Amino acid sequence: MVEICIKPLDDNSPEDILRTLFAHALTAADPMICVPDNLPELPAQGRVVVVGAGKASAAMAKAVEEEARRQHWLERVEGIVVTRYGHGVACARIEIVEASHPVPDAAGDAATQRILNLVKELKAEDTLICLVSGGGSALLALPADGISTAEKAKINRALLRSGAPIDQINCVRKHISAIKGGRLAAAAAPARVVCLMISDVPHDDPSVIASGPTVPDPTTAADALAILGRYDIELPESVRSVLADPHGETPKPDDLIFGNVENRMISKPADMLKAVEARAEALGLSVVSLGADLEGEARELGREHAALALRLKNERGDERPIVLLSGGETTVTVRGEGRGGRNAEYALGLAVGLAGQVGVFGLACDTDGIDGVEDNAGVLVTPDTLKRVSAAGLSVQEILERNDAYSLFAALDDLVMTGPTRTNVNDFRAILIV
Repeated sequence: MVEICIKPLDDNSPEDILRTLFAHALTAADPMICVPDNLPELPAQGRVVVVGAGKASAAMAKAVEEEARRQHWLERVEGIVVTRYGHGVACARIEIVEASHPVPDAAGDAATQRILNLVKELKAEDTLICLVSGGGSALLALPADGISTAEKAKINRALLRSGAPIDQINCVRKHISAIKGGRLAAAAAPARVVCLMISDVPHDDPSVIASGPTVPDPTTAADALAILGRYDIELPESVRSVLADPHGETPKPDDLIFGNVENRMISKPADMLKAVEARAEALGLSVVSLGADLEGEARELGREHAALALRLKNERGDERPIVLLSGGETTVTVRGEGRGGRNAEYALGLAVGLAGQVGVFGLACDTDGIDGVEDNAGVLVTPDTLKRVSAAGLSVQEILERNDAYSLFAALDDLVMTGPTRTNVNDFRAILIV
């Protein structure tokens, strides 16, 4: 759990206040808080198997074990969970496997196959507890029969660079997967399946989170083909063949296999944002919430939020500082070869829009501790950001053209570094007007 030390507002710098609010966002989404109350009641007999995938899944597994120990059923627990490299935690009964994210690797393939083999053994009296969080789609990496890991990885990499929103990316992922899009639930039948989900997607669609391994899939292979065509992604013949085969379609909402499946949303971006709003108000801030489901091109959303912040600063009627809070998941259409991250690119757009306005500070971070594929959670923006960019001899426009915002904020020493947070409720953004 993230420990937060709150001092009186007058004793904090604006940067400290923003970091404090981000730390509270992480605490609000801690699996040790949200998992225990959502575990199912278990029958006296039968196996209790735990599987899962995602950046929060190892911490979720630890929370399951802690609660199982408290309730005296830990000795019944077995299972396998796959998480991102560096995001594992020590568990007593559940094996934690680390694999590559966002581009899958052989370790993810092997872990996925083992998960499928394990759940196929289950019988009607058994219970499968599935732990799912953001990142699970890449970690449950086993491709559909006929598609190689290299082919799937190439398509995944192209989708990530295309600027496609996460629901479209996951539509494709489901249809070239051996386990996603409800296929895990199909493999586990007739066992009871209870899936605990931490949402990292706008609007909390359970079929999108980790590509919905236990959720009916409302999308089709034809949808996947259309998305791939829209972004002009080259397809090998093996992938085209799988997507053209009607026998390879994902299970749909009317499939009887879902009669014994329950999907529980245990933590959402909106929950996180609501908790941060309460903490901000306790700190004496006036809160303007823009919502937890914002999407769009990162740099453009940053400019829009800058314009709103400038308007609020000019219109402010009292002396209380104002904080604009938002969540969601922006996209970056990658055209350059720089080191980016959607929060860094959002922040650079924000800095450009603020144009050095005195008294306005910003923070944009991913709650999983990883902005894109970089080692930072996000970045800070200060009133002198652009001045320091100029002093360093850098060009904002050239940096945007290269998608190199990470490098810029690294040069300014304004990266926010947390390491793996072992949770994931999407992005957190705060703009403080003092």
